[in-house]
Amino acid sequence: MERPKVIFLDAVGTLFGVKGSVGKVYSQLALEFGVEASTEILDQAFKDSFKAAPPPIFPDAELEDIPQREFEWWRTIALNTFESAGIINQFADFSNFFGELYIHFGTAEPWFIYPDVLQSLSNWKHLGIELGVLSNFDSRIYSVLQALELSHFFKSVTISTQVGAAKPNPKIFAAALEKHDCSPGSAWHIGDSIVEDYQGSKTAGLRGIWINREKSNE
Repeated sequence: MERPKVIFLDAVGTLFGVKGSVGKVYSQLALEFGVEASTEILDQAFKDSFKAAPPPIFPDAELEDIPQREFEWWRTIALNTFESAGIINQFADFSNFFGELYIHFGTAEPWFIYPDVLQSLSNWKHLGIELGVLSNFDSRIYSVLQALELSHFFKSVTISTQVGAAKPNPKIFAAALEKHDCSPGSAWHIGDSIVEDYQGSKTAGLRGIWINREKSNE
């Protein structure tokens, strides 16, 4: 197999994952605001709310307005999650809670790095392969990568909210390739979603590699 010029990697579910589950993190932080919630119920409510949300893209937004649009996009998902769980009315100030929640997910605290990641990134860099993050995450990816001490591995970061297109749309892959002056045939993309990562990258002309992450708890 010919060595690629660039390897792109998805972020959440590929490089790092949520400790326990999103529902567990939501539940733990809600408790600090005096709200008791079942992790299992919140997990299911979050999955439903996230699945129902539109893609995190804001093609009509000015660059400086994107962080606020990201914040509002996630606030709607969190609000729908707690409404679906039937406990939204228990919050004295949901806006204050969500502000803390949003900041929390921009730190290292709720995340863990998968065990095979650091060695793989080091090996690829040693071989002279350029690395990039290609994700449907938001602007907090920069602070998360920094906090997890992963930033130095990557020459580029390409996210849907800044490109205005989300995987599996070929446009986001094209934007990432342009940063490396790389043709699709000379790049790989590794990710945990069959549709967004594997099929999306193959459609865009890259070599798609699906990584099957079993549920991990830290």
